[in-house]
Amino acid sequence: MPEKLAKLERRIGYKFRDPQLLERALTHRSWAHENRPDIETERVAQNESLEFVGDSVLGLAIAEELYLKNPKLNEGQLTLMKHRLVSTGTLAIVAVGLDIGSFLRMGRGEEKTGGRAKHALLANALEALIGAVFFDAGYIEVRHFVKKIFAKELRKATPDTSVDYKTMLQEKLQSERLGTPVYRVTKTEGMPHARTFSVEAVWQNGQAEGQGSSIKSAEMMAARLALESINGGSGRSKVKQPKGRSRTANEPK
Repeated sequence: MPEKLAKLERRIGYKFRDPQLLERALTHRSWAHENRPDIETERVAQNESLEFVGDSVLGLAIAEELYLKNPKLNEGQLTLMKHRLVSTGTLAIVAVGLDIGSFLRMGRGEEKTGGRAKHALLANALEALIGAVFFDAGYIEVRHFVKKIFAKELRKATPDTSVDYKTMLQEKLQSERLGTPVYRVTKTEGMPHARTFSVEAVWQNGQAEGQGSSIKSAEMMAARLALESINGGSGRSKVKQPKGRSRTANEPK
């Protein structure tokens, strides 16, 4: 383990004063359960408490960086960007870039089910790592650490790219006690290098269809149109994006 810890320290650009903090941050509860039969010892040996702290520290560090770098944006725009940056998806991307999965300690069962590649597990481990840096060196150091490892994602973050219409639609439907929306590809047109996809979003009280240069962008447009339909109180009306419409610069790819 010491050699692996040193390798990860070089990768993340931070050397721990207390290596046990790093070791704990990399220990999944499945490993602690198999190797620490005493419940209290198991709790101390795994990373969930560090993850809890890291989640809060990460949120503060990202909020501070967004505030300082975007003085003209309002609270709503900053909130959108922060939500996207601290999401499980973004955390998993950063964790994969640091190859954190290769350094995790996990139980045999978790290993067999592909635990090292699970996005939720990787995101939790990254939060635990951030919590470990916080306890090892304090907030100023962990703020620099977060800024460094999230540099690429911070550069890409804008209010427009941070809007997740699919999540917004799901939350909207849940708030109205309606079922989860279903997305299905209805049409694929064009040459392989210039495809246009049509995707339909269907929910209990209606449906909406969007187009895009990828299935993901078409789904996102369909979700946006669905939200417009629901918020406009159009009931079961079918909202479709006109064919041939070109994608705007702000629309997700």
